[in-house]
Amino acid sequence: MLRAAATALAAILLIAADNAPQPAIRLNQLGFQPGSPKHAVAADPSPTVLLWSVTDAGGAVAAHGSTSLFGDDPVSGDHVHQLDLSAVKQPGTYRLTVGANTGRPFVVAPDVYRPLARAALNYFYQTRAGTPIEARFAGGAQWARPAGHPHEIAPCFSGTDESGTVWPGCGAYKRDVTGGWYDAGDQGKYVVNGGIAVWTLQNLYEVERTIPETKRFTHGAELVPNQGKLDPLLVEARWEMDFLLAMQVPDGTHMQLPVGRQAWNAKMTLSDVDASGMAHHKVADLHWTKLPMPPQDDPEPRLLYPPTTGATLNLAATAAQCARIWKTIDPVYSARCLDAATRAFDAALRNPAIYTGNFTGSGGYGDPNLADEFYWASAELFATTHDPLYADVLHRVHFFTDPVHEPGWGSTAALGTITLALTDGALSAPEQAAQRKLIVAAADGFLAEEARSGYRLPYASANYSWGSNSSLLNRAILLGLAARFTGEARYRDGMVDVMDYILGRNPLDESFVSGFGARAMHNPHHRFWAHMLDPHLPPPPPGVVSGGPNNGRPADDIARTMGPCAPQRCWQDHAFAYSLNEVAINWNAPLLWVAAYLDDTR
Repeated sequence: MLRAAATALAAILLIAADNAPQPAIRLNQLGFQPGSPKHAVAADPSPTVLLWSVTDAGGAVAAHGSTSLFGDDPVSGDHVHQLDLSAVKQPGTYRLTVGANTGRPFVVAPDVYRPLARAALNYFYQTRAGTPIEARFAGGAQWARPAGHPHEIAPCFSGTDESGTVWPGCGAYKRDVTGGWYDAGDQGKYVVNGGIAVWTLQNLYEVERTIPETKRFTHGAELVPNQGKLDPLLVEARWEMDFLLAMQVPDGTHMQLPVGRQAWNAKMTLSDVDASGMAHHKVADLHWTKLPMPPQDDPEPRLLYPPTTGATLNLAATAAQCARIWKTIDPVYSARCLDAATRAFDAALRNPAIYTGNFTGSGGYGDPNLADEFYWASAELFATTHDPLYADVLHRVHFFTDPVHEPGWGSTAALGTITLALTDGALSAPEQAAQRKLIVAAADGFLAEEARSGYRLPYASANYSWGSNSSLLNRAILLGLAARFTGEARYRDGMVDVMDYILGRNPLDESFVSGFGARAMHNPHHRFWAHMLDPHLPPPPPGVVSGGPNNGRPADDIARTMGPCAPQRCWQDHAFAYSLNEVAINWNAPLLWVAAYLDDTR
C-alpha cells in the first residue's frame, strides 16, 4: 500500500511540474481512480466533432473515440467538446490528444484522493489559534509558527458600531476563548461559520463509522498532535468544539442587546436581556489588520462581540452532534456538550430574534432568517436525545418536508435533514425514509443539470456567487449521501464531476486547490500564507481550496478591474482578491468530506 501510494504521489508531482497553460484540453489535474468515470473537455472552435486518443507511458493507444459536441457555452465562454475517457481503467500515466492538441500527463491510480483528503484535514490544524503550529504536522518548517492569540481572555466590545449603535459593553465580564480555528483570510473566530465547518467534520466521522477503519483515509497516519488512538477527525473537530463551548454565556448574565428585527445598517435600540446560555457571535480584532499579518504579530485588541440567536443555535446544533458522537468515547465530554446544547436551545427559545450589529474589523455573518437554524438545532437535539419536545419543533417547521438545497452558513436546513436521514432509531422508519427521499430528490435535480452544463457540472446556473466552489462541494456531499442511501453509482459519479471541476476541468485550466495539480492556486487572500506579498512568508500549504469564480457584485479592487467575464472565468489567483480567492473553514470542510468519501469508497 505504501509503495502504491508513493508511486501515485510521484506521478502527481511529475505532472505538477508540467504547469504551462494548455490551449484546449481540460481535465482533473490530480487524476482519476480506475473504476471512476473519466471526463474531459476540449475548448475548441471546431463546429464538427474531433478525434481523440489516450496513450500510455509507452506510447500505446489505451482508448480512442470522437468528441461529443456541446457547442457554445455562455457560462464558460468556450466552444465546448466533451470527452468520455472512462474506458481507461488500468493504473498508470497517460496523455490525451484531441485533434492536433496533446495535453499534459494524467494519472490513473486507486488512491489519488487520499493525499488530498489528508491535506484538506491538515488545513484545519494549520489554521488553529492559541497553539504553536509544529513543522512535523504542518508539512515543513516554512509553515511552522508561534501560537497566535494565546491566552485569549477577551472583554466585550464597547463603543459605537458602523450604524451608530452605542454598545455599553459588559463591565468586568470576560471569557477565556483561547483556541478554535481562524475563520478565513482574517483572524476572526466566528461561532456561525465555525458551526457549519465543525458540523461537516463531525458528520464525516459519523458517515465513516460504517466503513472499516482500515479503509478510511486516516488509517495508519498520525495527522494531528495528541491523536493517540482517536480518529484525527474527532481530535481536530474537538479543537473547534471546545472554542464554541467557551463562547457560551454563563447563567445569570444580563446584557444590553437588540431585541427583534432591526435594520442592521441603522442605529439599533438595545434592551436588557437575560443572555444566559446564549453564544457570543464572534471574537475578533477591533479593526481590520493589514496584509500580510502573521497571527502572532496581530497588534489589534481582541474583543468578544454580543451574543446572537444565530450563534446560539449553531452552538446548540453542533454541541448536540458532539454529545452523540462522544457518548461512548468520552462520556464526560459528551455530557458537557449535551448540557451546552440544551442550555443554548432554551436560550434561543427565550430570545428568538437577537441579531448581530454592524461592526468593522471582522466578518459580519448576519442572518436575518433563523427558521432553518431552529430546524437544524432541533434535529440534532432530537437525533441525540429522542426527546419529544424537539420532535414537536421539527414537525412544526416547514423544512421537515420542504425540498432540500445545498447548505451554507446562512442556510443550514439541509444539515438537519442529513442528520435525521442518517440517524437510525430517532424518527419512525417511514419518516426517516422520507428524509432520505428528500436528499435523493435534490441529488436527482443536480444530476439533471449536467446536460445543460458545458463543463459537465451538476450545476447549470450562470450565477457564480462568493464562495461558489463551496456551493458545488456541498452539492457533492448531498450526491454522496444519495449514493449511500440508494447504492446507485451515478450519484458518486456526480461527485467526481464536481471534483474534476475543482481540480482543473474548468475553463481556466486551474486547480483551485493549493499543492494539487499542474496549475494549482498559490496566492490566496490570507494574512500568513502570503508569499506573494512578503517573500519571507510561506505560500499556502497543500490542500487549501479557493472560494472560486464570483460573477456577482465585485467587492475588491482585483474583481473590479477584471471587466466583463464569463461566469466560470471571473476569478484571479491574487492575494488581494478576497471576493474571488479567499479561503475559509466552511469551504475546506466540504472539500475534506468529498475527498475523503471518494477515497473511502474507491
